[in-house]
Amino acid sequence: MGIEINKPLGVGGIISNIGINPNRYHNPFGNNLNADTFEYTSIDKYTTEAALSNMIKANPKIAGIMREINMPITLNMTDLKTLLSTHAAQTKSIAMGITDNLPFALKNKVNIKSLQDAAYLHDIGKVLIPAEILNKQDKLNEIETKIMHKHSELGYELLKSTDIDKKTLELVRNHHQNAKRSGYPIVGNDFNADLNLQILSIADKYSALTETRPYKEALQPKQALTIIYKDVKEGKLHPFVFKALVDYAHTETAKTADKIA
Repeated sequence: MGIEINKPLGVGGIISNIGINPNRYHNPFGNNLNADTFEYTSIDKYTTEAALSNMIKANPKIAGIMREINMPITLNMTDLKTLLSTHAAQTKSIAMGITDNLPFALKNKVNIKSLQDAAYLHDIGKVLIPAEILNKQDKLNEIETKIMHKHSELGYELLKSTDIDKKTLELVRNHHQNAKRSGYPIVGNDFNADLNLQILSIADKYSALTETRPYKEALQPKQALTIIYKDVKEGKLHPFVFKALVDYAHTETAKTADKIA
């Protein structure tokens, strides 16, 4: 069973000492590429142009998805490199910060290796999304949104032909899903937004909200947390995960203030 949300937090200000009684929580959270293909031994070995080309050749389903959205198969390595060094690295850092701030009993249930790898690789599918869509300065239209929404499925299909473990693959595929199953791609009724997925999805969202994008300015941490708090009230995110994010954000804000002082 995954984490269950019986009712959201009450309406109120966002503070670091949200009252949650840990004693109330008792429910558990619910093919290989050749080695000589890669230049590196770290997780970056999956992000080279040679590795990605081999992944595409190894999985015909990728070509089918690209035909479905009427897009050519072209590797956008420039934007992928930028994404990995900024948003992906930040998402990984936030995910680990959330984990560090969880209650001890929940922290032990986090699959650290899979979460770290998925946080870094979660947007690898964007290497197949055209630069003019990724870097568009205006709101995406309906067709462009459909194309963009394919990135998580494309990331899953790319990595499926590697030795990446099943849990990491699931996290990459579903990092835009939630406990209400209202995200994308479509999942079945048996889908479970477990602890690891909720950490990854909210780390991704917090990172996106607090960074500058071609179509928006960066939000301040408090503004981003206010937006994310709506997910708690709507039953998409467990209060424990949100509280851990709030605590992480307050710690990082304090560090920044100390540096400025």
